[in-house]
Amino acid sequence: MFFDFGAGEIFGLAVLAIILVGPERLPKFASEAAKIVRKLRALSHTATAELRENLGPGFEDLQPSDLNPKKFIKKQISGVLNEAENEIDKMKPQIDPDLL
Repeated sequence: MFFDFGAGEIFGLAVLAIILVGPERLPKFASEAAKIVRKLRALSHTATAELRENLGPGFEDLQPSDLNPKKFIKKQISGVLNEAENEIDKMKPQIDPDLL
């Protein structure tokens, strides 16, 4: 996922939440936080789907991480290099093994 939490960190966050929010309001606060996370996740899926739709054919496998400029450039360069290698392979003369 996005975050790498250990057991001690989760425990520390729980204690901090109990102190800041209070034990009587913590369940309501947790459910509201879960609703917000669900809405954000749905919003990101909707935005990604709209982006794929608006970009048209060829972008069906687009992932949000592909929009990172470094990854985008690497992907484009590797595609060009693969095409160049294929063209070079096609241009190599084919030697008949029986003639050797």
